[in-house]
Amino acid sequence: MTDLRIEPLHSGSPDALLADWQHAHNIIVPAESARLGLDDVRERAGRNVLESAYAGDVLVGCTTVRPPRADGTATVIARVLPDHRGRGYGRVLYERGLAAARARGATAIETVVLVSNAAGLRFAERAGFTVEVDRYRLDGDTVDWVELRLATPGPAAPGPADPADTP
Repeated sequence: MTDLRIEPLHSGSPDALLADWQHAHNIIVPAESARLGLDDVRERAGRNVLESAYAGDVLVGCTTVRPPRADGTATVIARVLPDHRGRGYGRVLYERGLAAARARGATAIETVVLVSNAAGLRFAERAGFTVEVDRYRLDGDTVDWVELRLATPGPAAPGPADPADTP
Protein backbone atom coordinates (compact mmCIF):
# COMPACT_ATOMS: atom_id res chain seq x y z
CA MET A 1 0.00 0.00 0.00
CA THR A 2 1.14 3.54 -0.63
CA ASP A 3 0.99 6.58 1.58
CA LEU A 4 -0.67 8.95 -0.85
CA ARG A 5 -2.42 12.14 0.13
CA ILE A 6 -5.32 12.71 -2.25
CA GLU A 7 -6.68 16.21 -2.84
CA PRO A 8 -10.11 16.30 -4.51
CA LEU A 9 -10.61 19.38 -6.67
CA HIS A 10 -13.69 21.44 -7.42
CA SER A 11 -14.24 24.65 -9.36
CA GLY A 12 -13.64 26.71 -6.20
CA SER A 13 -10.38 24.99 -5.22
CA PRO A 14 -7.38 27.25 -4.56
CA ASP A 15 -5.34 28.11 -7.65
CA ALA A 16 -2.30 26.28 -6.22
CA LEU A 17 -4.19 22.96 -6.10
CA LEU A 18 -5.64 23.46 -9.57
CA ALA A 19 -2.15 24.35 -10.85
CA ASP A 20 -0.72 21.10 -9.47
CA TRP A 21 -3.35 19.05 -11.31
CA GLN A 22 -2.69 21.15 -14.44
CA HIS A 23 1.06 20.52 -14.17
CA ALA A 24 0.69 16.74 -13.86
CA HIS A 25 -1.84 16.63 -16.70
CA ASN A 26 0.22 18.77 -19.08
CA ILE A 27 3.47 16.85 -18.41
CA ILE A 28 1.88 13.44 -18.96
CA VAL A 29 -0.34 14.52 -21.86
CA PRO A 30 1.94 16.67 -24.02
CA ALA A 31 -0.38 16.74 -27.05
CA GLU A 32 -1.04 20.32 -28.11
CA SER A 33 -4.80 19.73 -28.25
CA ALA A 34 -4.81 18.59 -24.61
CA ARG A 35 -2.73 21.35 -22.99
CA LEU A 36 -4.86 23.02 -20.37
CA GLY A 37 -4.76 26.44 -18.76
CA LEU A 38 -5.87 27.13 -15.21
CA ASP A 39 -9.35 28.25 -16.32
CA ASP A 40 -9.73 24.99 -18.29
CA VAL A 41 -8.86 22.98 -15.17
CA ARG A 42 -11.29 25.00 -13.05
CA GLU A 43 -14.08 24.33 -15.58
CA ARG A 44 -13.28 20.60 -15.69
CA ALA A 45 -13.24 20.45 -11.89
CA GLY A 46 -16.84 21.63 -12.00
CA ARG A 47 -18.05 18.80 -14.22
CA ASN A 48 -15.59 15.92 -13.64
CA VAL A 49 -14.04 14.27 -10.61
CA LEU A 50 -10.46 15.55 -10.48
CA GLU A 51 -7.90 14.56 -7.86
CA SER A 52 -4.23 15.33 -7.33
CA ALA A 53 -2.01 12.83 -5.52
CA TYR A 54 0.95 13.62 -3.29
CA ALA A 55 3.61 11.54 -1.58
CA GLY A 56 4.12 13.80 1.40
CA ASP A 57 4.16 17.25 -0.16
CA VAL A 58 5.45 16.05 -3.55
CA LEU A 59 2.99 15.91 -6.45
CA VAL A 60 3.08 12.43 -8.00
CA GLY A 61 0.03 12.36 -10.27
CA CYS A 62 -3.59 13.13 -10.91
CA THR A 63 -6.85 11.55 -12.01
CA THR A 64 -9.88 12.44 -14.07
CA VAL A 65 -13.23 10.67 -13.89
CA ARG A 66 -15.72 11.83 -16.48
CA PRO A 67 -19.29 11.09 -15.37
CA PRO A 68 -21.28 8.36 -17.09
CA ARG A 69 -22.81 9.27 -20.45
CA ALA A 70 -26.39 8.33 -21.30
CA ASP A 71 -25.23 4.78 -22.15
CA GLY A 72 -23.68 4.37 -18.68
CA THR A 73 -20.05 4.66 -19.83
CA ALA A 74 -17.68 6.69 -17.65
CA THR A 75 -14.07 7.55 -18.46
CA VAL A 76 -11.33 6.95 -15.87
CA ILE A 77 -7.84 8.36 -16.43
CA ALA A 78 -4.97 7.88 -13.94
CA ARG A 79 -1.70 9.75 -14.52
CA VAL A 80 1.60 9.35 -12.64
CA LEU A 81 4.57 11.66 -13.23
CA PRO A 82 7.56 9.81 -14.75
CA ASP A 83 9.85 10.14 -11.71
CA HIS A 84 7.23 8.47 -9.50
CA ARG A 85 6.27 5.46 -11.60
CA GLY A 86 6.69 1.87 -10.50
CA ARG A 87 5.70 2.52 -6.87
CA GLY A 88 2.05 1.47 -7.03
CA TYR A 89 0.68 5.01 -7.32
CA GLY A 90 -0.97 4.31 -10.67
CA ARG A 91 -2.78 1.33 -9.22
CA VAL A 92 -4.10 3.36 -6.27
CA LEU A 93 -5.23 6.21 -8.51
CA TYR A 94 -6.85 3.83 -10.98
CA GLU A 95 -8.74 1.99 -8.22
CA ARG A 96 -9.96 5.31 -6.78
CA GLY A 97 -11.11 6.46 -10.21
CA LEU A 98 -12.86 3.17 -10.89
CA ALA A 99 -14.68 3.37 -7.53
CA ALA A 100 -15.69 6.99 -8.19
CA ALA A 101 -17.07 6.09 -11.62
CA ARG A 102 -19.06 3.16 -10.26
CA ALA A 103 -20.38 5.27 -7.36
CA ARG A 104 -21.78 7.63 -10.00
CA GLY A 105 -23.63 4.79 -11.71
CA ALA A 106 -21.19 3.76 -14.42
CA THR A 107 -21.99 0.42 -16.01
CA ALA A 108 -19.02 0.51 -18.40
CA ILE A 109 -15.56 2.07 -18.04
CA GLU A 110 -13.31 3.54 -20.71
CA THR A 111 -9.94 5.25 -20.67
CA VAL A 112 -8.06 7.41 -23.17
CA VAL A 113 -4.32 7.09 -23.86
CA LEU A 114 -1.96 8.65 -26.37
CA VAL A 115 -0.73 5.93 -28.74
CA SER A 116 2.82 7.19 -28.14
CA ASN A 117 2.50 6.46 -24.39
CA ALA A 118 3.66 2.83 -24.45
CA ALA A 119 3.82 2.58 -20.65
CA GLY A 120 0.29 3.96 -20.33
CA LEU A 121 -1.00 1.50 -22.92
CA ARG A 122 0.63 -1.45 -21.11
CA PHE A 123 -0.81 -0.26 -17.79
CA ALA A 124 -4.28 0.03 -19.35
CA GLU A 125 -4.03 -3.43 -20.90
CA ARG A 126 -3.00 -5.01 -17.58
CA ALA A 127 -5.96 -3.25 -15.96
CA GLY A 128 -8.27 -5.00 -18.43
CA PHE A 129 -8.77 -2.24 -21.02
CA THR A 130 -8.55 -4.54 -24.02
CA VAL A 131 -11.43 -3.42 -26.24
CA GLU A 132 -10.46 -0.61 -28.61
CA VAL A 133 -13.44 1.72 -29.02
CA ASP A 134 -11.91 4.47 -31.15
CA ARG A 135 -8.63 5.79 -32.50
CA TYR A 136 -8.38 9.38 -33.66
CA ARG A 137 -6.11 12.39 -34.13
CA LEU A 138 -7.17 15.83 -32.99
CA ASP A 139 -6.34 18.99 -34.92
CA GLY A 140 -2.80 20.12 -34.18
CA ASP A 141 -1.68 16.76 -32.77
CA THR A 142 1.06 14.62 -34.27
CA VAL A 143 0.02 11.39 -32.58
CA ASP A 144 -3.22 9.43 -32.26
CA TRP A 145 -5.37 8.93 -29.19
CA VAL A 146 -6.92 5.55 -28.43
CA GLU A 147 -10.09 4.99 -26.42
CA LEU A 148 -10.15 1.64 -24.65
CA ARG A 149 -12.98 -0.10 -22.83
CA LEU A 150 -12.63 -2.26 -19.75
CA ALA A 151 -13.38 -5.78 -20.98
CA THR A 152 -14.82 -7.07 -17.71
CA PRO A 153 -17.21 -5.29 -15.38
CA GLY A 154 -15.36 -6.50 -12.25
CA PRO A 155 -12.67 -4.49 -10.47
CA ALA A 156 -9.52 -5.25 -12.43
CA ALA A 157 -6.45 -3.64 -10.92
CA PRO A 158 -3.03 -3.90 -12.51
CA GLY A 159 0.06 -4.87 -10.64
CA PRO A 160 3.17 -3.29 -12.10
CA ALA A 161 4.86 -5.97 -14.18
CA ASP A 162 7.58 -3.49 -15.05
CA PRO A 163 8.20 -0.40 -12.91
CA ALA A 164 8.47 1.69 -16.07
CA ASP A 165 4.93 0.77 -17.06
CA THR A 166 3.03 2.96 -14.62
CA PRO A 167 1.35 5.80 -16.56
